[in-house]
Amino acid sequence: MAPRSRQRRHKKPPSSVAPMVVTPSTVVTPVPLTLSKPDPSIDALGFFSLENNVPGLSQLILQKLSMKSYEEYKLVLDGGASVSGFGFRCPQEMFQKMEDTFRFCAHCRALPSGLSDSKVLRQCKRCRNVYYCGPECQRSDWPAHRKVCQELRLVAVDRLMEWLLVTGAFVLPSGPWPCLAETVQSWDTWFSMRHLQLDATLDAVLGSHAMTTLWASVGRPRPDPDVLQGSLKRLLTDALSRPLTLGLGLRALGINVGKIGGSTVHVVGASHVETFLTRPEDYDELGYMFPGHLGLRVIMVGIDVSAGFTQNPSTPILEPGTVQLSGHRGLYHDFWEEEVETGRIAHPDLVVTFHPGFHASPDLMEAWLPTLLLLRDYEIPTLITVYSHQELAASLQILVDLDTNITAYGANPFASLKPEQAYSNPNKQPVYCNAYYIIFLGSSCQLDRRQLEEKVDGGV
Repeated sequence: MAPRSRQRRHKKPPSSVAPMVVTPSTVVTPVPLTLSKPDPSIDALGFFSLENNVPGLSQLILQKLSMKSYEEYKLVLDGGASVSGFGFRCPQEMFQKMEDTFRFCAHCRALPSGLSDSKVLRQCKRCRNVYYCGPECQRSDWPAHRKVCQELRLVAVDRLMEWLLVTGAFVLPSGPWPCLAETVQSWDTWFSMRHLQLDATLDAVLGSHAMTTLWASVGRPRPDPDVLQGSLKRLLTDALSRPLTLGLGLRALGINVGKIGGSTVHVVGASHVETFLTRPEDYDELGYMFPGHLGLRVIMVGIDVSAGFTQNPSTPILEPGTVQLSGHRGLYHDFWEEEVETGRIAHPDLVVTFHPGFHASPDLMEAWLPTLLLLRDYEIPTLITVYSHQELAASLQILVDLDTNITAYGANPFASLKPEQAYSNPNKQPVYCNAYYIIFLGSSCQLDRRQLEEKVDGGV
């Protein structure tokens, strides 16, 4: 069992937080659409929250996927049913139905089924992303939409191009890094290091039959090569952001990856985002970040880990120079008691949680609290990522309230460069996966409210 939790000291958090780093010595820079009590799952809460902004949108999504309920949809994401269960007969139908799930008026939120015979939804011609039911709604919405129109244009291209990753037509460049790993500190240096291999990869994808088939199936003109190349680079950063962020945590905390028996990272709160269709080679870049490592074991733990991904995480053999992925479905504090405390699973050298979202709802916070207290009281090095500056401030508030020892936070140099659109609120400012990070270690936080505000005001 976890040691007895110390009484929480309720410190007032900072009223605002600017991106900064508090630098320790080691840091290197259907449908039942209601739930009586929401599952402590950000996947489920996210799906059901669509109704708050666009009533009927969740039913429309299920209809276009030829599914009768969220449970059926979740079964596919969990790996309990074939992806073919989505029921598409050809690529054209798939892309059309996918686009249909975005067809609602961005201003009045009307769905096609709620329009009069005289109205029809038409796309914004600039971004080809959002829809309006008429000129009045489009004019009224323009002050909000103009702020995000250009980014949403990128989103519209990326969500089509992502199919090349899913089908394996776009294979990420791989292989040992041809430079000192310590010199790769951000995407700029990563792209510079990989540029020859990457250029050849992108040229091959742009000229591939898969690319031709994709744009012949989507019912819109094929963009210029530079637009497509930019999209492929954004998708690449999105795919590699997670493994490289794990590496950022190992570097920042000075964790020895050369120890006998290898090193272990637990990814807590993992969901289908981290595990659905994930392949072992997707984390090869983490290994190349640490040449000479004696093995890296990455264990995904969460109630939404895809069933097809779950493997026995207690496999004892970890070859030097390899990265081993495995998964466990369940809550982390239960996993700790059943697997870690019994010695079946190695004690983690680092715990990482991508976008836990515990700031978003009392139900998620209630589910996360035992794990956060466990990580604090066992003094386990922990890295958390968040989507935005606003989420960073809210998460810092909670962690300061829990008396965690925050050692670093700031902008993630390996954040995804692919903008993420709020599904049911398209004119909300897009966010980026793993945009910011927070690192904490143990308790007795050294930063009280005044100290934290002084550092924030001073900036970095």
